[in-house]
Amino acid sequence: MPVPAENPEVPAERRYGTDILVRRHGHVAELVLDRPRALNAVATATAEALRAACAELAADREVRAVVLTSSAERAFCVGADLKERNSFSDAELMRQRPVTRAAYTAVLDLPVPAVAAVHGFALGGGYEIALACDVIVADPSAVVGLPEVSVGVIPGGGGTQLLPRRVGAARAAELVFTARRVPAAEAKDLGLVDILVDEGEDRTEALALGARIAAHSPLGLRAAKRALRLGQGLDLRAGLEVEDAAWRSVATSGDRAEGVAAFNEKRKPQWPGE
Repeated sequence: MPVPAENPEVPAERRYGTDILVRRHGHVAELVLDRPRALNAVATATAEALRAACAELAADREVRAVVLTSSAERAFCVGADLKERNSFSDAELMRQRPVTRAAYTAVLDLPVPAVAAVHGFALGGGYEIALACDVIVADPSAVVGLPEVSVGVIPGGGGTQLLPRRVGAARAAELVFTARRVPAAEAKDLGLVDILVDEGEDRTEALALGARIAAHSPLGLRAAKRALRLGQGLDLRAGLEVEDAAWRSVATSGDRAEGVAAFNEKRKPQWPGE
């Protein structure tokens, strides 16, 4: 059973459409991809629900970490719903594009640390959802990849930009151009996933990681993520300016005062979040 949210006004569970479920575990929000019969294939309705859920979580100051999980036994997410796509005219496909792009961007734009719990297939848009997170936890059943060129398109949920930032340009090019699927052990070696856990433990370990993250300053976490993301790809001096701005945003905060006081008094901080 999910742990009730600390804020009694926030429900322990909330559904967005039929395909997305959010569970609250204190300051950790578990965002569940919940279309198991379709292995969480991203249909238009799925994308709309994912965007809406992420937008609300981003605005919720009680949330300090988000963990993305799957209710499907055999997959995290298999990517775009190609059955739905097959029914589209070219014009309909173009109209759908902003909807799906907004969903992937909403995951990427979460202002708090995000952790993906991956088992089974995480392919195409499914792997791009994981790539949009800060840390990817996987179990040995995980198979990841960006196979879009095998069906005549390219990774369009951020894959061509996020994957090189993880594994370098040449490695990303090989993976995108060959469309190959990478099993968990190799994925860990290549840096396609970050933490490899025992079979069936991806959700448990990701939630535990989320809880460890959420124990820290909510302002500090948001500022640290902002510095990491905005500084990525900049030259060192520009990156240090981004870091300095993030530091200054929290240096005179209540969280900093409480953190220092708690350290000196040898007690657990009670973060004001301001």
